[in-house]
Amino acid sequence: MFLPVCRQDMDERGWDQLDVLFVSGDAYIDHPAFGVPLLARLLEAEGYRVGILAQPDWRNPLAMQAMGRPRLFAAVSAGAMDSMVNHYTAAKKLRRNDAYTPGGQSGSRPNRAVIAYTASLKGAFKGLPVIIGGIEASLRRLAHYDYWSDSIRRSLLVDSKASLLLYGMAETALLELTHRMAAGEELATIRDLRGTALLCTERPVEGVELPSFEAVVDDTAAFNEAFRLAAGEINPYCARPLLQGHGARWLLVNPPPLPLEPARLDRLYALPFQRRPHPDYNETIPAFEQIRHSVTSHRGCCGGCAFCAIAQHQGKFIQSRSEQSICQEVQRLVEDDGFRGTVSDVGGPSANMYGMRCGNAEARRQCRRDGCLFPEPCPHLQVDDGAAVHLLKRLRAIKGVRHLFIASGVRLDLLDKQPHYQRQLIAEHVSGLLKVAPEALCEELTRVMRKPGPQAFKSFLTRFREHSQRCGKRQSVVPYLIAGHPGSTLEHMLETALLLRQLGLQVEQVQEFTPTPGTLSSCIYHTGCDPFSGNGVHVPRSDRERRLQKALLLWHLPENRAAVREALKRCGREKDGALLLGGRPAANESSPRRRGRALDRGRGKA
Repeated sequence: MFLPVCRQDMDERGWDQLDVLFVSGDAYIDHPAFGVPLLARLLEAEGYRVGILAQPDWRNPLAMQAMGRPRLFAAVSAGAMDSMVNHYTAAKKLRRNDAYTPGGQSGSRPNRAVIAYTASLKGAFKGLPVIIGGIEASLRRLAHYDYWSDSIRRSLLVDSKASLLLYGMAETALLELTHRMAAGEELATIRDLRGTALLCTERPVEGVELPSFEAVVDDTAAFNEAFRLAAGEINPYCARPLLQGHGARWLLVNPPPLPLEPARLDRLYALPFQRRPHPDYNETIPAFEQIRHSVTSHRGCCGGCAFCAIAQHQGKFIQSRSEQSICQEVQRLVEDDGFRGTVSDVGGPSANMYGMRCGNAEARRQCRRDGCLFPEPCPHLQVDDGAAVHLLKRLRAIKGVRHLFIASGVRLDLLDKQPHYQRQLIAEHVSGLLKVAPEALCEELTRVMRKPGPQAFKSFLTRFREHSQRCGKRQSVVPYLIAGHPGSTLEHMLETALLLRQLGLQVEQVQEFTPTPGTLSSCIYHTGCDPFSGNGVHVPRSDRERRLQKALLLWHLPENRAAVREALKRCGREKDGALLLGGRPAANESSPRRRGRALDRGRGKA
């Protein structure tokens, strides 16, 4: 049975009032891959009456009243994406589709959805506590740079006028908050929950004081300092509260939640999900079709990439489900009427981080690093691939599973230390194309991105091709590349394009860097300076420069020839035009498998 979405659903259950009302910017897909249904199912399992308003009309307060006033509070999420990222491209052009909406139609959620939904709820239910969370609230919990307005905005808690902000994955904080409010505790007195942010009229006694909102608006050096201080407090085992002045009030951000142990993580995925969209929808939902037959094996990321906010949201410590839990979920997939024998993905932010952990408990309690791999891998990080190898072997043995692919991407610089996983991956789990994310192929630029350099990619590509040939398989890699990232110049993109040609690779799509709240790359984009080293960084801000960078990575497309020539001229490298524009290049000589045949074709991030 689906969770209630209207008064009739409540009546059928004999409910006269909800305890908690969830409002989401996504369509209602009852599946653990989507945050609001997962949290709602968790509260349901604890005996609470919950309902979901999915993509309600924020302009009409009556839409918020469809299931009446909840007894405890309303919980708001913009959905699985920041609403501004969902709506606009890196060029700030309106997107034509929304993968989280039936039919892929755009326009079913507002800009700055958390603010709009909260305002509508406050109009519908005077005095009702409104709790905000999800990726949009999580990464905007402090004063932050907003690319779409090109300005510093206040904490989303301030701008939305919500009662409390939950950041991160939020299961622990939401559950404790609900228990305490159900027991009669006033929300205003709940100030100590991990993973929450709240506003105080007086300065809290303890905490790391960040430069105030007013200071970071006026001074990029103050913004850098605020970012640097906050980045040192993401380890939940030693993090201190963060304090930031916003006018006459203080924003208090409590330490992050502790990582979930496997048993608690397993419980979430064992909840009674219907694993499909609500039956009221008459059109397919692209995001569901993508994940329908995939399984999440773990959460969190220890990579520390500059442009990524996963660690700020899911945490830097890898939290892995038990092997048994994952096998049980795959068994449920096999029993689904729509399953045709193919598990499309088993993974997380990086598939080959399953089972990884810090091997030194004392070091983990004191660590201030915001990642475990840059500039060098932490010696305490255990990257043994035994758990992942055994998991995949068990999953392949499940009756009804004919194919099991890894589609969520792998961290290729870890594969050197995971030889068994690497061989098994190439031999058994590539659907023809394997996603890898070098992001750039220029040493100077990858240092800014906090990614491994080009040698790691070249070494991996050689091994991939050789092992694929030994297995008798025609397989290619999908290299994700970014144009316009801070530190990126036309010369870097030209170097990357020439290396791609040398390696016999073409990409069909390139991601254009978008500064999103909460990332190091966005901080550098705004300030033009690395907050940790103090060094200035070139930031490609003009639309023309960004387009030329992208054209160089897509040098093989006929429509980019004029832009490539212009870029070559700006670099004083017209002689290299013969290499990029002089016709179809020969296959890479280092890859006998491909000699005399077409290039590998990969697709970067959309």
